[in-house]
Amino acid sequence: MEQDKLKKVIEAAKLYYLLDYNQNQIAAEMGISRPTVSRLLQLAKSEGIVQIKIMDPENDIEQLSSELEQKFHLKKAIVASIPQYDSGLIKEELGEKAAAYLYETTQDGDVIGVTWGTTLYNVACHLKQKFVKDVKVVQLKGGISHSETHTYHSEVLSLFGKAYNTVPIYLPLPAIVDHVVVKQAMEADRHIKRILDLGKEANIAVFTIGAVKSESLLFQLGYFSEEDQKQIRSKAAGDLCSRFIDENGEILNADINERTLGIDLKELKKKDHSILVAGGQQKVEGICAALKGGYANVLVTDQFTARSLLDKC
Repeated sequence: MEQDKLKKVIEAAKLYYLLDYNQNQIAAEMGISRPTVSRLLQLAKSEGIVQIKIMDPENDIEQLSSELEQKFHLKKAIVASIPQYDSGLIKEELGEKAAAYLYETTQDGDVIGVTWGTTLYNVACHLKQKFVKDVKVVQLKGGISHSETHTYHSEVLSLFGKAYNTVPIYLPLPAIVDHVVVKQAMEADRHIKRILDLGKEANIAVFTIGAVKSESLLFQLGYFSEEDQKQIRSKAAGDLCSRFIDENGEILNADINERTLGIDLKELKKKDHSILVAGGQQKVEGICAALKGGYANVLVTDQFTARSLLDKC
């Protein structure tokens, strides 16, 4: 291409692609006709001077899902595309995605175990009614406290029950008690034992990971002494079903674990669908620990968290 013509092609391309001039404006600026501008822009593309790359968010999401599945040996990774890293928005989007996965997955005779909190409440709010038979819904961990903090445990169970046409089974206990003997006495009750056993039998479990921070629900519920809180904040990666785990997914504090009422984490590994729903920068460490521990075989997260997990975990 002649040097003079090349200069015109580059000038027209810069005006069009970088400065957002339309073809009429470029024609006036360069003192040429509009059809000539069109030919110059076509040349810019055909000669490789202008290269157009289309970023399809869906392709990126599919790639992230595939990489997560491979890295963490997951049955399924579902990545929600969110426009910004906002906690409320993340929970809303993840709730919708998790609810859709449950709609596809749940079949006659399934037992669904659920926990509580704002993330699970968002999942429950997005559930669509599915006309299945003999489905049971059971609470996987205690949720009663003397605090005014809202755990959403009753709303979550109620909405899950409504979606699957069943009466949900509540675990009417606190998540953590002060003494092991209190827990043992509660578990000895045959009605409580039946609920806990049903949680073990559940083939679907839906849960999240709690971040270790002062505003987290477990800290607000008044379950811990100051000494407990110091150890948790210094060493815990997050809480899974009210059980604290370290960065490798191991139980952090045996004493607190022994006082915790609900499903043992080892039982999560046995589920057909062990669904971890979590996203946000403050939860990356906890999600990473949960995946390292092998507690989830399905992950529902957002694209920002997904990238952090692939880069840092």
